[in-house]
Amino acid sequence: MTRPVPFISRILIFPIKSLDPVGVTNARVLTSGALADDRCWALFDAQGRVVNGKNHAEIHRIRAGFDLDKRTVSLRDDSGRGLPTVLFNLDGTARPIEAWLSRFFGFPVHLRADTTTGHPDDTDSPGPTIISVATLEAIGIWFGLPVEQVRARFRTNIEIGGVPAFWEDALFGGLGDEVEFHLGGTEWLGINPCQRCVVPSRDPLTGQRDNAFARRFAEYRRRTQPAWSNPARFNHFFRVAINTRSARTGVNTRIALNDIVTTYNNAAACTALEENKRPAGF
Repeated sequence: MTRPVPFISRILIFPIKSLDPVGVTNARVLTSGALADDRCWALFDAQGRVVNGKNHAEIHRIRAGFDLDKRTVSLRDDSGRGLPTVLFNLDGTARPIEAWLSRFFGFPVHLRADTTTGHPDDTDSPGPTIISVATLEAIGIWFGLPVEQVRARFRTNIEIGGVPAFWEDALFGGLGDEVEFHLGGTEWLGINPCQRCVVPSRDPLTGQRDNAFARRFAEYRRRTQPAWSNPARFNHFFRVAINTRSARTGVNTRIALNDIVTTYNNAAACTALEENKRPAGF
């Protein structure tokens, strides 16, 4: 049998934090280690507080369609408020999009851009979040959800194909350890399993919350944790995907679909590939 080879199967960019993503065939890595245009824009209220999915469930009722080549976004109101669908220029003045969003939320909303690092949740690890396709599929089995809805709930940048569920757990080590790996010709450090917030527990289209989601997820995650995953990194088990940072900040490079994912001297990653099996669903 041919040994499976990990590869990038999907790249998702989230230009405006907490809104819909756009799939791309390649992405430029900024000198900070963030992906260009990912969470580049974020929403803030008049007090400077972030307006995001954690704090405002109604944001799930906004549908956003991005054209990064034309630098535009269309916003559609699925809440019943009756706002028109409007096309905005991302690089133009922010006033028109701020006016639409302020009408949607019912309070003043401001749009701010950071073209250097974006607005990541983990400012110490601004690199792309990474998950295996098989992980998304396994979570779907747990909850009886289609993989597209699991993908929309967990909002991860890079999906890895050719590997078993939770293979990405091999890309972080003990506390303080950094695990080196390559995405094509780019060098990265795996830092930690990503701590999840309330957002995955909500329907990504309506914002309706499943109050038992986090508890059930944590139990499934604990019971199916693979042998290559370091249990010491889980103070709780509502964690999935990994946070990363660039191993070579200051260098503009690119990642692309079908780039091979390479690990060196990583026994955990090799073990996961050899086993190439999915932890049991329930």
